Amino acid sequence: MRVLFIAICLFVYTQNYSQTSSRISTVDFVQVVNNNKKEAFFYYNNNWKVLREMAVNRGFISSFEFMETAYSEEAPFHFILITTYLNKEQFDLREAHFQELIKERGELKLLNDLQPGDFRKNLYHKEEVRHLN
Repeated sequence: MRVLFIAICLFVYTQNYSQTSSRISTVDFVQVVNNNKKEAFFYYNNNWKVLREMAVNRGFISSFEFMETAYSEEAPFHFILITTYLNKEQFDLREAHFQELIKERGELKLLNDLQPGDFRKNLYHKEEVRHLN
């Protein structure tokens, strides 16, 4: 009986901790260029974040994170952007869904005449980041 109990515990443990979740994320590490932090912050809050709020409400994504971090020589970025999809189906439809939302939302909201390339640089972009249980 004890051996059976241990076997069941090991099975439950491996099912819960050794497999990946169905969630998938994209992760971006963004550097502010030319000291234009106000422009970059405005852009992400009024465009990127708004689109993701719309996407959550429509069930196109599971969640998102807009995070700020201290710039350093070892980590030369200011923002980390994470968009999480519930499953592969949501992930595969991401481009079509975001194009639909962008069309609905309209033009970019910018703080001034600077364009996104003038105030931000996407240093690293990683797709299909798998979540672990």
